[in-house]
Amino acid sequence: MVLIKSQRDTLLAPLQSVSGIVERRHTLPILSNVLLEKKGDRLTLLATDIEIQITTATDGAGGDGDGAVTVGARKLQEILRSLPDSTEVSLVLEDKRLQVKAGKSRFSLQTLPADDFPRMTISEGETRQFRISQRDFRQLLAKTQYSMAAQDVRYYLNGLLLLVEGKELRAVATDGHRLAFASVEIDGDLPRQEMILPRKTVLELNRLLVDSDDELNITLAQNQVRFAFGSVVLVSKLIDGKFPDYERVVPPSLKNHVTIGRLTLMQAMNRAAILTNEKFRGVRVVLSENSLKLMAANAEQEEAQEEIEVDYSGDAIDVGFNVGYLLDVLNNVHSDEIQWSFNDANSSALVTVPGNDRFKYVVMPMRI
Repeated sequence: MVLIKSQRDTLLAPLQSVSGIVERRHTLPILSNVLLEKKGDRLTLLATDIEIQITTATDGAGGDGDGAVTVGARKLQEILRSLPDSTEVSLVLEDKRLQVKAGKSRFSLQTLPADDFPRMTISEGETRQFRISQRDFRQLLAKTQYSMAAQDVRYYLNGLLLLVEGKELRAVATDGHRLAFASVEIDGDLPRQEMILPRKTVLELNRLLVDSDDELNITLAQNQVRFAFGSVVLVSKLIDGKFPDYERVVPPSLKNHVTIGRLTLMQAMNRAAILTNEKFRGVRVVLSENSLKLMAANAEQEEAQEEIEVDYSGDAIDVGFNVGYLLDVLNNVHSDEIQWSFNDANSSALVTVPGNDRFKYVVMPMRI
């Protein structure tokens, strides 16, 4: 039976949307597969790793009838990607194998029963919904996600806090060494609710969302969240834990402030970073009247120094930071200028955007 007959791109685009979460090695073999379901000329694709599920659909899938099958997601994607653009592809189901036919190319893939494929459904209890543009939400993630921990034993740090209250949506991420906070106004008036998105969910959303005014619908449930945008629906479990009180981490008042061009500072830091110690990546920041110096050295006793003229008349400060933490914020906050605020060499520093109270980045000093 010819299950699907269509252009290569009609199949490849939705497959790429869902297959990002598929793990190469899994204890359950079926989780390495993608579920293909065809009804009429509509094809639905679904992938899951039990924690996250992504579904998408496309029209224009010809064929002999309706049916469903699961097949290795990566292999099918690599086959389709390797074919020339606009090739007509047929997926033929016979004897528990899926034959992929394109021109004179033939591929025979193993399948597993569609009925065995696990599905996540959003808990139909009390849910709350709100809408935001894809652009605004993607920018919210971009301004904060780099501060997530990767494999911390404090599992709640390996994710991103989303907090909705009234007409405001906040995002916070921290790995214990730095913290990023950003907020955006939403169309709604919601009671306060916190949720911690897993790291993988955040990275997948960042990959799939586009910089447009197209709508993103977010549904909050007890221990799950659903994101619906375009033809994609992503359902994710939430991390069960108590996120640190970020408001206590943000310094309430700092006395020394310097405003500096973001690109100028970023370029100087990139140059200084070349000669930092590979393991600790420390850079010294020396602030004195109308001058900001960046100094770095490594185990081979090589040194770098950069000096930038600034409008500054506060205390003399000599403090060390991980240069990677500073470059992360400079690369992800797209403003012409940033404001850098300090108390002394032993206190956290604060990076903000002049005239914008919707973004804060706190970074701890390090001994150099």
